[in-house]
Amino acid sequence: MNNWKKTFAIIWTGQFFSILSSSIVGFACILWLSLETGSAEVLAIAAISSLLPQTVLGFFSGVFVDRWNRKKVMIISDMFIAFCSLLLAGLFYMGEIKPGYIYALLALRSVGSSFHVPAMQASVPLLAPSSELVRISGINQIIYSVSNIAGPALGALFITVFDMTYVLLFDVLGASIACTSLLFVVIPNPEKTEHKQAPNLFREIREGLQEIIKSRGLTWLFVFSIISMFFLMPISVMFPLMTLQHFAGNTFQVSLVEIVWGMGMMLGGFILGIKQIKYNKVAVINCMYVILGLSFLLSGVLPPSGFVFFVILTVLGGISGSVFHAMFTAVIQLNVAPQALGRVFSMFGSLSMIPSLIGLSAIGIIADVIGIPKSFIISGAVIITAGVASFFVPPLMKIGQSKESENKKSLNTE
Repeated sequence: MNNWKKTFAIIWTGQFFSILSSSIVGFACILWLSLETGSAEVLAIAAISSLLPQTVLGFFSGVFVDRWNRKKVMIISDMFIAFCSLLLAGLFYMGEIKPGYIYALLALRSVGSSFHVPAMQASVPLLAPSSELVRISGINQIIYSVSNIAGPALGALFITVFDMTYVLLFDVLGASIACTSLLFVVIPNPEKTEHKQAPNLFREIREGLQEIIKSRGLTWLFVFSIISMFFLMPISVMFPLMTLQHFAGNTFQVSLVEIVWGMGMMLGGFILGIKQIKYNKVAVINCMYVILGLSFLLSGVLPPSGFVFFVILTVLGGISGSVFHAMFTAVIQLNVAPQALGRVFSMFGSLSMIPSLIGLSAIGIIADVIGIPKSFIISGAVIITAGVASFFVPPLMKIGQSKESENKKSLNTE
């Protein structure tokens, strides 16, 4: 851990290009679908395609992440994603431009992510001191934020200047740079106690679930997060349609909303990256629920002429989302044994996506029957309620301060 800053600098350089290229391609795909169809159901299918494989595989991928070499898992996952993008680029080059091919790419990318994301998250505590985990999460949010700012802008530009074939090749380039950077770092693997027993997939899945259930605080953390995701995911998919239909916006304004969301995320990550948070981490998470919910609720009550205020509220939503994700990740990393982190992160991903998929499946009904603005209001109200209720669960509040309390006790003992 003495060289953790150098190690992360190399990893972050490669990940930045990978995440940026993915953001460019992802937004270009969504924008292409929005312009071609203007359908909420089509966007929902695209979102489901990107979530369903990861949801199913997440129950199993963490077992292999905890068993296999995590560095190799990340490299192979990135190479697989690059290969899929290359295949789709070839199909577009031949003139086979159909929404189904976009769905296929998003699904295959999801397969790669189901291994790459938990492998990366589970490796962090083995590379840096525990006191720096929140700061590292904050810097990760900055990288994602810069990509979310530049990605939509470049995606909108590239889709108008280049054929989708060449846009997809940026994804190949970014993944190649990420794989190359990982070759220059050493990522340790935790002691694998499972090797003392014969490999058993279902036993190891059960052990991962037990890591969550044995802590009432972690269980409640997951419950409130899953409830919020049920209402958050459909709304996140409807942001382009909210801009295009409710505010009568154009392509530039769709990109602008994505950019300012990224700016908010970058600001949240910047705050966490330069300043250590001494407050109860779960209390901060709860406050972020409330702020995010308010940004949705107030966006839903805006008149069609209130686009400027929608942009401001989106910035606030980006800040709260960034801080929430960084704190949430750090709380898990601090409260779960390193050898089980792959399973816990992948299982949480799956468990949180199941209600999201249910919500997305009904997005056509939501948009047509309830209406997009009312959907924002309802979702915002539920997320605010989850944030407020979280303050009244003692086991949940305790895990946000457990590490700090232990440190104080050890200092007093000395």
